[in-house]
Amino acid sequence: MQLDTGVLVVGGGLGGIAAALAGLRLGQTVVLTEESPWLGGQLTTQAVPPDENAWIETFGGTTSYRTLRAEIRNHYRRFYPLSRSARAAAALNPGDGRVSPLCHEPRAALAAIDGMLAPYLSSGRLTVLTGTALRDVAVDGDRISGVSLDSAAHGRVTVSARYVLDATELGDVLDASGTEWVCGAESQDETGELHALPGPAQPLDQQAFTWCFAMDYREGEDWTIDRPADYDFWRGYTPDFWPGPLLSWTDVRPDSLAPRTHPLFADPASATGGQGIDRWTFRRMLSVRAFEPGFLASDVTVVNWPQNDYWLGPLVGVGPREHQRHLTAAKELSRSLLYWMQTDAPRHDGGTGYPELRPRGDLLGTGDGFALRPYIRESRRIVGEFTVLEEHVGVEARRVAGKPAGSEVFADTVGIGCYRIDLHPSTGAGRPRTYVDIACHPFQIPLGALIPVRVDNLLPAAKNIATTHVTNGCHRLHPVEWNVGEVAGALAAHCIGTGLPPRAIREKPEHLDDFQRLLVQRLGIELAWPDRIRTLIV
Repeated sequence: MQLDTGVLVVGGGLGGIAAALAGLRLGQTVVLTEESPWLGGQLTTQAVPPDENAWIETFGGTTSYRTLRAEIRNHYRRFYPLSRSARAAAALNPGDGRVSPLCHEPRAALAAIDGMLAPYLSSGRLTVLTGTALRDVAVDGDRISGVSLDSAAHGRVTVSARYVLDATELGDVLDASGTEWVCGAESQDETGELHALPGPAQPLDQQAFTWCFAMDYREGEDWTIDRPADYDFWRGYTPDFWPGPLLSWTDVRPDSLAPRTHPLFADPASATGGQGIDRWTFRRMLSVRAFEPGFLASDVTVVNWPQNDYWLGPLVGVGPREHQRHLTAAKELSRSLLYWMQTDAPRHDGGTGYPELRPRGDLLGTGDGFALRPYIRESRRIVGEFTVLEEHVGVEARRVAGKPAGSEVFADTVGIGCYRIDLHPSTGAGRPRTYVDIACHPFQIPLGALIPVRVDNLLPAAKNIATTHVTNGCHRLHPVEWNVGEVAGALAAHCIGTGLPPRAIREKPEHLDDFQRLLVQRLGIELAWPDRIRTLIV
């Protein structure tokens, strides 16, 4: 199968979808590929409800990102028997989870995404290939001349495109094309960052990834799974930076590293719409109280906790066999956590084990209770025209460097974001290391971080922009990934339309002004925080 298109987007996560929509809205033809059966990445195949900033309902995300959120809510309003209070809520939260004002099932996001893409599929300007994995990239000098993929439905697919956007979870196109990239932890000597590693760079020091799963609570029933093969290992595993065994209700606060204990349930009512400081309600994606009585027997929650973060090996910079070994081990850790909860965990009522916990893979597109794909926090990153450093966004780093209050103001801003610099435990240099959790200011996204230093027609469109190991921690969440992807798609379309390369757009003030005007007027992308927010500490 041979395809020719204006824009090829490899990777159908949030950045990839936003990139495709932007390219289409600006008149281009687009081919969008994704290796899993579903589009949606973090929101769907990885089963991660959105982590967002405090202003997201009205500001701090692009117009199309807010459309996505609105369509997820409309999905429930159209098709679900919502309770009277939930239906009346403007900011409907079907899961009433504490992590976000919008916690929901992956399939609701998938339905919203499919709806947003549907007009372009009907027009013939969009081709979507799911179940399609990157095979090879052909390069001619400093340009990508073709991309080969393996599709479950179509066999070998070869795509020629004016621009290729890498929206994969691990920056696979960067690697396959020979584009300059980095991974893991840079050295402090290299970046000058306050919280960078002293000594040499450690490319294999990468953030933990997590194989999420969903579960509900079936009173009086026994849903205990088979004992996992590696359960004894995980049951006894005690990291040296942890207060005790990993499989425990006790972990550490990311910011202070002080021990904390949160039970599964704060009280017996937690499984049926209760609210408390417990693990059940944190990432709950369906709450009994959001629906008419009798619709749900139990809430459904997502397990994406410190206890199933996998940090015993990286996914980038290792061979295929080791890569697969770590993926398998990560799922085995999550399986062991579920089994521990069902059999050995202390109960809120004084007993041991919750056999009532039922895996809900039916809500995640699988038969085993686990998400289709692991939740990836850290990717390969381009070597860009500009690199976002801790001193641009970090509160303490800016104070130490004598910078003005608030984040750096970028003349080439193409969007905004806000999240703490949140680094989960990482694979370390031979031994894992603990959280790095740093206060941050609401920030701008500079165009220079989206432009590779050499390759002309490749753009990053996900977590693979030119940040560092440290600043990736505040650029990796849902709204920022969407913003990055949307800008990448818009930049590709704008460059095709004007005949200008990305570097020229950034280098010439008049071209940059035109592009920023397009982002604001055509796509509704916000380029700056109000000063009263930009100087806040989050």
